[in-house]
Parts: sequence; structure tokens; C-alpha cells
Amino acid sequence: MGMLSSIELCAGAGGQALGLERSGFHHVAAIENDPWACATLRANRDNDLVPVETRWDVREQDVLKVDGTEFSGVDLVAGGVPCPPFSIAGKQLGEGDERDLFPKALDIVADAKPQAVMLENVRGLSQPRFETYRRRVISRLEDELGYKVHWDLVKSSDYGVPQLRPRFILVALRPEVDAFFDWPVGDSAAPSVGEALRDLMADRGWPGAEIWAQQANSIAPTLVGGSKKHGGPDVGPSRARLAWKALGVKGSSIAEESPGPEFPLDEMPRLTVKMGGVLQGFPPEWRFQGGKTAAWRQVGNAFPPPVAEAFGRAIAEAILQHRAGAKGYGEPA
Repeated sequence: MGMLSSIELCAGAGGQALGLERSGFHHVAAIENDPWACATLRANRDNDLVPVETRWDVREQDVLKVDGTEFSGVDLVAGGVPCPPFSIAGKQLGEGDERDLFPKALDIVADAKPQAVMLENVRGLSQPRFETYRRRVISRLEDELGYKVHWDLVKSSDYGVPQLRPRFILVALRPEVDAFFDWPVGDSAAPSVGEALRDLMADRGWPGAEIWAQQANSIAPTLVGGSKKHGGPDVGPSRARLAWKALGVKGSSIAEESPGPEFPLDEMPRLTVKMGGVLQGFPPEWRFQGGKTAAWRQVGNAFPPPVAEAFGRAIAEAILQHRAGAKGYGEPA
């Protein structure tokens, strides 16, 4: 069975795209307008070291300029549609906000006519004040475009990610595919911060790494990346810093490298960009590009690959089961 095809909108540092790749989707295009995020995507998946058949075509462009008809027949349209209008930190302008790309994403779906759609967003969009907006999105997908829509809040920690990180995930499927779809129930125990980061804290010879890891014995608070307007590389506001302090992590800034052999045993280490990536569920070898602020923003805004993988598997299974059934009954495949 060949790989299923997908396009990734607002790909960021590639968290959702990586998880979907692991679940059997090949991205015919990864679209992102941030130059540093595009550099990260290219460094990991769009260069001469990557086999041509698994390479992602990284396109540095505004999603508003994408013509969905170019991707007609793709199996999945996925993405992390920008969320500033709905984030609790933002002004919550909702659909009047020019950063709201949901309507454009739905236009692309209308033109590409995929078997499935997966769009993730911040928890804020699930709040009661956006009920009218959500109803309009669902109505367009169901009444106008003929999909079946599932939309729910998930906790990343239920899918093996060592932080809570609630996300609001929309899955829309053609009715004949939807018949085979089961919403993935997260039942993977998440490792603690200490378990996730023990090796990275020890990799430069810090003698305190093992004791640190034992007491960093719960999952992390939700990582934040800071916006382009404000916020340098740190773990977020004072409440988040207190939660990190309880885990033995100094949250005032991000470190260039792991603590070394001379780092005091009684001092709190800081996170590195690579550690932040691991707490999001990226493999340690995923290379985030840009200076600390740009790289940390990509980490903090990422969608955890293990969550995307769980949903990708459920979507892929539904598409493939439908195809096998359609072939079995002599209907067009």
C-alpha cells in the first residue's frame, strides 16, 4: 500500500507534519511563512540528505496565497491554523481578526476535496464565547462541503507527551471514510520531565543530573514560545516559572547548552532549545534553526508529534479501510 498524501498548512517547526509522517502520510507540500521555521523544515526534511521520495516540498509563502486546486485529490489537508485571535493571551478579536486563517483553510479544503481534514488550535477556541464561530466552521464543512466533523479538546499528556498542553483538534472526514474512524483515546502514560530530560541534562557531564531527574518527577507546565511582538526565550510568566522551579528548572531564560561538569550540584539548570523540543515530543535530533529567541518560539508554538501521530493513524486507518471495503464490493476504489 503506497503512502497516503497530505499537505501541511502553517507547518511551523514541523511537529504536526512529523507526527503525520510517522503515521503514514507523505507531505507533498509544507507551507509556512516564517523564515526561521522554514529553515527548520528544510534542515530536517527538504535537503539533499533526505531521500527524494520522503522529502517535504517546503514552501515559504503566505497561506492566503495558496491555490487549493493545485492539491486536488490529496488525501489529507492538515495544519495548525494560526490562533492569535483565540488565544487567552491575545485580544480575542475572533473572526474579525486578519490573522484568522480558518476561512482560507476551508477554501483550500473546498478546492482540494481531500478525504480528511485535521486542524489543530489552542484551547481558547473551545470557549463558549466562540460557539457561534465554531458552528459556522462546522456548518461550512458539513452542510456545504459534505464532511462529518469531530472537534474536541485533548490533553497532550494523554498521548505520551511530558506536558499537559491542551489542544483543540478538528477532524473532518468524508462520510464513507468517517464510518471507519475512531477518535484516538489517549492512554499512553507520559514520562516525567526528569525521565524525558535525564540524558540531555547529563550529556556534558553534570554530576547532578541523576538526582535532578529523580526530583523532576511530574509532567511539565505547557511550554510557551513568546510572540513576535514581545517575549524573549523563557518559560513564560511568573506562575509558569514557579511550576518549573518546583521541577528544579530555572525558567528566567533558555540555556545555550546542557550544564557541564563544573555546574554546581545545588543550582537549578535551565532548559535548552533541544530540551524544549523533547518536552514537545520531538526527537533529540530534530534541528531547530535560528537564534535562541527564534528557535524557542518555534519550540513553544509547536504541536506535539506524538499527538499528531495518534490522530494520523486513526485517520489513515479509516481511509485505508474504506478503500479496502470499496474495492471488495466492486465499487470504485
